[in-house]
Amino acid sequence: MTAALKRAKPYIEQRDGGYWIEGIRITLDSVVYAFLNGESPESITQNFPLLSLEQVYGAITFYLANRELIDAYLKEGEKEFEKLQQSLREKNPLMYQKLKTAQIQKHSQV
Repeated sequence: MTAALKRAKPYIEQRDGGYWIEGIRITLDSVVYAFLNGESPESITQNFPLLSLEQVYGAITFYLANRELIDAYLKEGEKEFEKLQQSLREKNPLMYQKLKTAQIQKHSQV
């Protein structure tokens, strides 16, 4: 008796200008940043309970197979975030300062 081989699943889909875990609302960015910060796949599944271990490994495999493309995509996202941050800083400095203070407090509690 032989077991049938399973075909590889598409773990990542491209939609709305970004990369997402197939069929759910978790971005590839979230998994990749966790992975790059040294989190294990098991730890990532604990932080994102909607993800199975298989999906996390699939996302990491996709990233590693497409590292140059995804690194460029992430860098572009970081630039866009910087622009938004600068815009908020200029338009509403008080709100920006409150957000930065809250962020510092949150990180100091961890």
